[in-house]
Amino acid sequence: MRQGIRLMLFCVLVSLVPVRFQAQDSSETSRKITFKSQPQYPALARTMHISGAVKLEVIVAPNGTVKSINVKGGHPVLTQSAVTAVGHWKFEPGSHETTELIEIRFDPE
Repeated sequence: MRQGIRLMLFCVLVSLVPVRFQAQDSSETSRKITFKSQPQYPALARTMHISGAVKLEVIVAPNGTVKSINVKGGHPVLTQSAVTAVGHWKFEPGSHETTELIEIRFDPE
C-alpha cells in the first residue's frame, strides 16, 4: 500500500519537472524546402518520455505545396505532430510532382 502511494507521488512529481524536448528533421529531398514549421512535441509523449523518429513519404505538387503524406514509420504518439508540421511545409516549385522522404526526430534536449 505504502509502495503504491510512493510510486504515485513520484510519478506526479516527475510530471511537474519541466523537460525540454526537441524535434529535428533529417530529410533527403530533391527539392529545396522554402518554409519549414517545427513539430510540437506532444504532451503525452513528454509525460511518457517517448522519443524517436517518424518517417514520412511526402508527395509535393508542382507548385511546391504538400499534396499528401504517408507515414512510413514511427511511434503513433509522435506521428500526428510530424504530419501536421510537414503538411505546412513549402518546397521550391518544380516541373512535376515529386516524392520526398522526410524523417522527423523527437529527442529529449
